Amino acid sequence: MSKPILCADDSASIRQMVAFTLQSAGYEPVTANDGSDALAKLEVQRFAMIITDLNMPGCDGIALIKKIRADPRHAGVPIVMLTTESEESKKMEGKAAGATGWIVKPFDQAKLLAVVKKLVG
Repeated sequence: MSKPILCADDSASIRQMVAFTLQSAGYEPVTANDGSDALAKLEVQRFAMIITDLNMPGCDGIALIKKIRADPRHAGVPIVMLTTESEESKKMEGKAAGATGWIVKPFDQAKLLAVVKKLVG
């Protein structure tokens, strides 16, 4: 059975590329348009992993991670930030919120899959 992975990003092209990459490796990608959409999907489904952008309208990646980490149903789910931000201060903010890892866009598909495989198998 494939493992469901949630990808939250306000960019349709990034969502499509991540979904294609994950699906081609046998995972079950589920996409969300932003943090609020991701939270709605988390209410009805459990995920093996969550990939989120940082800069999104409404509920951004940091706020999303904080809300996910506050919910005991998703306590052990790995969360990886996939963003154009590469400043150390942003990475520290993400880690403090509960992010498991950080990948900078544009991303290498093989690197993304290596991270996914390491975190969820």
